[in-house]
Amino acid sequence: MAVLDPVAAAVAGELALLEPSVRASRAESGRLLDPEFTEVGASGRRWTRDALLDAITDMDDVAALDAQGTPCVPQGVRGVLLAPGIVHLTYELASGGRHVRRSSVWRKAPDAVLWRLYHHQGTPVPPEHR
Repeated sequence: MAVLDPVAAAVAGELALLEPSVRASRAESGRLLDPEFTEVGASGRRWTRDALLDAITDMDDVAALDAQGTPCVPQGVRGVLLAPGIVHLTYELASGGRHVRRSSVWRKAPDAVLWRLYHHQGTPVPPEHR
């Protein structure tokens, strides 16, 4: 098995979480979420890992699909290794007139195989700030 650099591993996890097939599966989504996961969604709602996993398969999430039902492609994905085992990602998604800036913190325990999403935030961007 090839070992990805930390930023590439976090980007791969982030892209996987945007895939409809992963979002449709509580097990697959849960595999990528840290046990202490939290989120502040673009709506302003705060999410815990359990609350998100309970809702994710029913979400009509603009972050995952565009108006035609095809997966959205993140733009301007940037990542930085903040410390061993901690990666910060930023990117933007646009769909159906909605534009959201996203920020994710991924972490990997020293003895873990997978990088997992620890915290995520989505911030809507009004047209005058795009």
